[in-house]
Amino acid sequence: MKLCFSIHPRVPEGSKSPPGGAVILRGHTFSNTKKTNKKARMSGELSRDINIKEPRWDQGTFMGRAQHFFMVTDPRTVLLSSESLDEARVIVENYRAGIVKPGLTEDELWKAKYVYDSAFHPDTGEKMFVIGRMSAQVPMNMSITGCMLTFYRTTPAVVFWQWVNQSFNAVVNYTNRSGDAPMTVNQLGAAYVSATTGAVVTALGLKSLAARLPPIASRFVPFAAVAAANCINIPFMRQRELKYGIPVTDENGNRLGESANAAKQAIIQVVVSRIGMAVPAMAIPPVIMNALEKRAFMKRFPLLNAPIQVGLVGLCLVFATPLCCALFPQKSSMSVSGLEADLQERIRKASPETTKVYFNKGL
Repeated sequence: MKLCFSIHPRVPEGSKSPPGGAVILRGHTFSNTKKTNKKARMSGELSRDINIKEPRWDQGTFMGRAQHFFMVTDPRTVLLSSESLDEARVIVENYRAGIVKPGLTEDELWKAKYVYDSAFHPDTGEKMFVIGRMSAQVPMNMSITGCMLTFYRTTPAVVFWQWVNQSFNAVVNYTNRSGDAPMTVNQLGAAYVSATTGAVVTALGLKSLAARLPPIASRFVPFAAVAAANCINIPFMRQRELKYGIPVTDENGNRLGESANAAKQAIIQVVVSRIGMAVPAMAIPPVIMNALEKRAFMKRFPLLNAPIQVGLVGLCLVFATPLCCALFPQKSSMSVSGLEADLQERIRKASPETTKVYFNKGL
């Protein structure tokens, strides 16, 4: 077959004729494929296959979990308005329902997801009390811990700051509990009184022991008290989970029942993470401050003690908080054989192929 072609000169803008210099094959038509494809990509909708029920990064690795928790604990989200939080919630819930906001990009979707996760409970969906959110951990803890490390010499100061710290921890532990069963006011009050009393008594006991030790040892009393208190506070504030269990699911998120054994594992992991968070913030600043207080400028300006201490604690917590949260996956797991016998039997009857269950460990 013989093909004829001709070279056309440049044509005015807006003409339907081909652009200048184009080769025209008679009997055939050509379109500007490059521009058409680019326009299609620009106008294309966001994929509906993005799984925002799971974190953006691989939670099977420590680095993936660390990246996830650096976003979850970002203190800047505490400053967001209720309107911004509700907007993020609408974006996330609509996307899960298959409704995509026009012009929404993947990065904007993930940003909304992490704003949503920072403020709303993963099991109940309720908006969490602001100082109980993990994003408030750094600003709240740096202030409280800095004061605990500064004012540790007198008994009234120890009692007051331990009470403040454990009251704050009680709020955090309740806010970030696992499961969706509510606690009654009486249960919450009993747990708070028990946890706070235990923490204060522990701190005073350790302070009396440290009186016989070198001065540097006294600086570590707050850390030892916090570590011991976490072992008391967290189980007390989450005692309902130990009694009635927390929801466990299969890998697809289908609820299989409630397990107290899973609650025990979850609480142990949280206690270890919380103590880990306290290690850098309460162990490093005392050593630095012990050296600084011998300097002439600190003796001339003793009022600098508290601000410097708070700043050092804050620097440690910015990294320690997400890294210690990442020690264990948020969506924790255990073998079916580790569950209660009656729950094992129910799972084997309803879903015999299930060998592992998953649960939210809390924070």
